[in-house]
Amino acid sequence: MTETRSTCPYCGVGCGVIIESQGPEITGVRGDPEHPANFGRLCTKGSTLHLTASSAVTRQTRLLYPMRREHRGEAPKRVSWDSALDFASESFAQIIREHGPDAVGFYISGQLLTEDYYAFNKLAKGLIGTNNIDSNSRLCMSSAVAGYKQTLGADAPPASYDDVHHAQCIFIVGSNTAFAHPILFRRIEDAKAANPALKIIYVDPRRTDTAEIADLFLPLQPGTDVMLFNGMLHIMLWEGWIDAAWIAAHTSGFEALKALARDCTPDLVAQICGIRKEDLFTAARLFATSGATLSLYCQGLNQSSSGTAKNAALINLHLATAQIGKPGAGPFSLTGQPNAMGGREVGGMANLMSGHRDLSNAEHRAEVAALWGVHSVPEKPGKTAVEMFQAAADGEIKALWIACTNPAQSMPDQATVRRALARAELVIVQEAFATTATCDYADLLLPATTWGEKTGTVTNSERRISRVRPAVAAPGETRHDWSIAVDFAQRLEKLLGAQSPHPNPLPEGEGEVARIKTATQSPIELPPPPGGGLGWKPHG
Repeated sequence: MTETRSTCPYCGVGCGVIIESQGPEITGVRGDPEHPANFGRLCTKGSTLHLTASSAVTRQTRLLYPMRREHRGEAPKRVSWDSALDFASESFAQIIREHGPDAVGFYISGQLLTEDYYAFNKLAKGLIGTNNIDSNSRLCMSSAVAGYKQTLGADAPPASYDDVHHAQCIFIVGSNTAFAHPILFRRIEDAKAANPALKIIYVDPRRTDTAEIADLFLPLQPGTDVMLFNGMLHIMLWEGWIDAAWIAAHTSGFEALKALARDCTPDLVAQICGIRKEDLFTAARLFATSGATLSLYCQGLNQSSSGTAKNAALINLHLATAQIGKPGAGPFSLTGQPNAMGGREVGGMANLMSGHRDLSNAEHRAEVAALWGVHSVPEKPGKTAVEMFQAAADGEIKALWIACTNPAQSMPDQATVRRALARAELVIVQEAFATTATCDYADLLLPATTWGEKTGTVTNSERRISRVRPAVAAPGETRHDWSIAVDFAQRLEKLLGAQSPHPNPLPEGEGEVARIKTATQSPIELPPPPGGGLGWKPHG
């Protein structure tokens, strides 16, 4: 039996796993006791991960060879990689020549590795010259990105899992942590057992499993989060629970925030939120006056038409009370997918750039263009996920390249998504499994490797970079996602007559991905040591 250290591909906790394999078969998986995200623990899904890689699954559901449909509605037929990528590059080149670079779009995934994300981002923005590349993370994490940038100036969660053990108050909102991030919840249980004085506040319209550990449960009405947070701030201001000296030294715009909270009186907030006024006061007091308050939040705040406002209002509570920048304190957004954070680091969305650079900043665009060896990168933000499929349904976007995600099943407004897939002149699906709903719409199917076969890195919720390592050989003619993007880019470059900006993005040695990451994190030496992954240290 062979053992391989890797990372679980499910949620954003980023647990280390040890894969057990015999020859070409993955036979088991267990938690890695040396990995600081989980210290050997695994949830039910993680502990049965090996079942998804069984030979029966591979034989029945895997996409193992490139396949092409000559006509929509027909069964796809096997083709060679050269034939598939020549067809893809020639079709893209023709559409770009006739309609411009913004006539194509890439829809990618938080399930991709950072190197995959980076290659696609560079392909779209560096070679083709379009920002029409967005991720399914748009549906869950874009509000967190905007909230951090709006309040802290950068999309950089300032907390870590270890803060759970230093907190005196944990404020959980919009997250059923016990169900969605169970290994992190085990840490919360451990912290509570070790420190019974730890106070846990849980805010959710539903009484979920997470509520069982709470000292205070606030069953607010759906959509009233901003009112709740501003009401807590109103009380903090009235009771003198803010840190005026810290605010003066480290923030700006507080007077405007005070004006915003002025009308959020306890009576009004309790009525709108559907909670007791006494509980509102208790929540404000515990949050503001504890030695260290850590907030944990997820899709209950993010998946909302007012998601950015909810994120910003919560972060403002931390800034008003100086509950940030010290052990056990800070606003901590929990990512849902295993590499949503890695995608954010390398700019894998329509309004982001690599290394947390700002798309609207001319100096940042020039910096990225110089790294890629191109004259410029496009300034205009691209279509977001929902906008991209609407544009395809309207005939504005002619070609869609979909990688490692299943929009025909998972996107909102399915009628529009399926109309977009049917109307687009070209739909390319890069996928590990042949049975997804989106595969039925593909003109070209490109087989990708999946968990247990891939190599690269992921970044979890606390911005810890962990290695993903292959335990078995790739089956059939599957290829790594980044490799497919690079091969396609090199063919397209010849047809467009542009200089290819696509060196190997894998993280050996001084790769580009490592250089991009060092711009916003501590110096990184890749590959990381076995077991632990690489963490980060805030600069003081």
